[in-house]
Amino acid sequence: MTDADKEALCHRGLDDIFDAGLRSSIGALIEDVRVRGDQAVCDALQKFDGISLTPSQLRVSAQEIAEARIDPAVENAIIDAISHLRAFNEELRERSNDWQMELENGLTAGEKITPISSVGLFVPSGKASYPSVACQLGVPAVVAGVPNIVLVVPPIPGGNGEVDPAVLVICRLLGITSVFRINGPAGIAALGFGTETIPRVRKVVGPGSPAVTLAQVEMQRHGLATMMLLGPTESLVVADHTAHVGKLASDLLIEAEHGTDSSVVFVATSQDLIDAVEAELQIQLADLPDVRAEACRASLGPNGGAVLVSTLNEAVEVVNMYAPEHCQVAVDAQYEERVVDAIVNAGEILIGQHTPFSAGNFIIGAPASLPTSGFAHVSSGITVDAFLKRTAVARANEPALRRMADNIIAFADHEGFPAHGNAIRRRFSL
Repeated sequence: MTDADKEALCHRGLDDIFDAGLRSSIGALIEDVRVRGDQAVCDALQKFDGISLTPSQLRVSAQEIAEARIDPAVENAIIDAISHLRAFNEELRERSNDWQMELENGLTAGEKITPISSVGLFVPSGKASYPSVACQLGVPAVVAGVPNIVLVVPPIPGGNGEVDPAVLVICRLLGITSVFRINGPAGIAALGFGTETIPRVRKVVGPGSPAVTLAQVEMQRHGLATMMLLGPTESLVVADHTAHVGKLASDLLIEAEHGTDSSVVFVATSQDLIDAVEAELQIQLADLPDVRAEACRASLGPNGGAVLVSTLNEAVEVVNMYAPEHCQVAVDAQYEERVVDAIVNAGEILIGQHTPFSAGNFIIGAPASLPTSGFAHVSSGITVDAFLKRTAVARANEPALRRMADNIIAFADHEGFPAHGNAIRRRFSL
């Protein structure tokens, strides 16, 4: 591949998010919500979702949450997912303890770890329902101890304002009681400003369409904290001659079926393996509904593709350059550890063909709301850490401050801040 080819492969997801027309539209919507509050939120639901609600109907009632019922098999799956997510995030929380150290005699510094004061969790709906996202966002927020958690979710398409009952069951299991049915971008704006009905929060997390992602970016200008971009999903599979062709094809299709804006890349050490997987993909695509097959063809074709490499070292270079949201390593067991150790840019790494992306998305318990569009170069998935903040704490006694005095004054004088220096000079008559 030429440098231009590599750049083209890695460039995905951002053009739609930052489309000028979309940005103008979202900017107008945000301003409308800022000015008109609940009524603007209701109007957005009518305009974009075809659902008519009054402001008093935006909040999901405690009775709706209490009475939500779903297939027992789905509820069991949710309980399994929550159990793993809770264990994973409680371990992370345990590792994030207050600490301090003695920097020199009489001088200590450290940190105290506390939850953020409030958060909005956006659970997407539209192309499909995503109760798994409610688990992925809700459990770490609860484990972190965030006192004010607000969950927003678009109503079921074509309904009368009903919310996926699976999401409500999750809220009931987690003790989340502040739940609203809102169109995505309008919901992000409402959470950032606060309305007559919807409480203001300091941070919003959650994946969504380009419009939802852009709304999060735009609301940063109004003081709302957001996470890295959680745009169209993407995956990358690394495989060698030991991988099972049928499983490779199946696992490539997992993220590919999300939508025509998804991206899937297959990195292989053999042209014969690529050809065999291509043939198997044609067979397995025939088993999918037309809408999912169409999404897969876009994800694997113009949005992604197969990359032939000569060695696993070269495969790792492709992974680190692409920085996928989801990465699976399906190579000879004797090389697994070396390959995994060398991968440094990926939202998650799933090892072996018994660890498909669907297991990671739904049940495993490691984060599955992960950075897309190459942001795995610089950011991580959503865990309890996303809902915690660190406050530095320091203490100096008089001898320690005297020891630092001349150096403090030197900095103050050089930077032109006399009050900084005078605070030291006056203490010690320097």
